[in-house]
Amino acid sequence: MVEAWYMDESQEDQRAPHRLRPNRAVSLEQLRRLGVAYRKLDADNYETDPCLKEIRRAENYSWMDIVTIHKDKLPNYEEKIKTFYEEHLHLDDEIRYILDGSGYFDVRDKDDKWIRISMEKGDMITLPAGIYHRFTLDENNYVKAMRLFVGEPVWTAYNRPADDFPARKQYMKFLAEEAQ
Repeated sequence: MVEAWYMDESQEDQRAPHRLRPNRAVSLEQLRRLGVAYRKLDADNYETDPCLKEIRRAENYSWMDIVTIHKDKLPNYEEKIKTFYEEHLHLDDEIRYILDGSGYFDVRDKDDKWIRISMEKGDMITLPAGIYHRFTLDENNYVKAMRLFVGEPVWTAYNRPADDFPARKQYMKFLAEEAQ
């Protein structure tokens, strides 16, 4: 099961857990109220998994690829790791399914505080368009993930501040409605 918590303010190694002391856990329901969706799937059988097939059909995830993030597998590894960790948003949902290894997605809550979501094999996450977020490996320095898209993939990340995009405004409206 996925685990999430509020982060400390430390600027040390981004791959460390960065838990507050005492820990402030974040529930799946709290993530849902931020628009973050989570599923647990059978990563050992992703190629034939009927559950994944149904999710792809229902959500219209028509495009998929697999990326391995490791210093021996990813060209321009150090540069990419820094880029992934810059706070940004996308104009479309970001869907990632961890097939092997582990890492962290960090998202901002409604009060602009960082929440760290620990992802491992079998975890699928959907981050809504317009949410500020970032990604980093954990101390294992390896993840293999499926990236899913509706239609052709769009890789554009808009670094913060990016508050004028319609996707951000729509996301902020969603948060306001969730707060009522």
